[in-house]
Amino acid sequence: MSKQKFNGEYEFSASKKMLYPYLSSASGLSQWFADDVNINNADKTFTFLWDGDENRARMVAQRTNYMVKFEFMDEEDDPNYLEFKLEINELTQTVFLRIVDYSDVEDLEEAQDIWDNLIHNLKEIVGG
Repeated sequence: MSKQKFNGEYEFSASKKMLYPYLSSASGLSQWFADDVNINNADKTFTFLWDGDENRARMVAQRTNYMVKFEFMDEEDDPNYLEFKLEINELTQTVFLRIVDYSDVEDLEEAQDIWDNLIHNLKEIVGG
């Protein structure tokens, strides 16, 4: 299966400081992104659970209140990754969440629908 890169951009009425913990912590991610998320503090490995399947990832990049990137550990040659970036429009002070999802997506339209639903859940939580 070939990999594709999904790029999404979502507007929020919430601050970067408020959103960041939902993107970077196991407890925040488990509220909207996965059925459950656990972290192994010894090696900083995140375990994401979806429909009973476990997917392990490392946080390979992080900048507080700005971005976080997870690299999934299932493949070594060309690993799947997920990147969240928080950006602010200086004119309107609007916060945007930019998502890059590089994975085994068969249909980018389906990926769009999945992300739209996930972001809807996040917006309900943060009120944004």
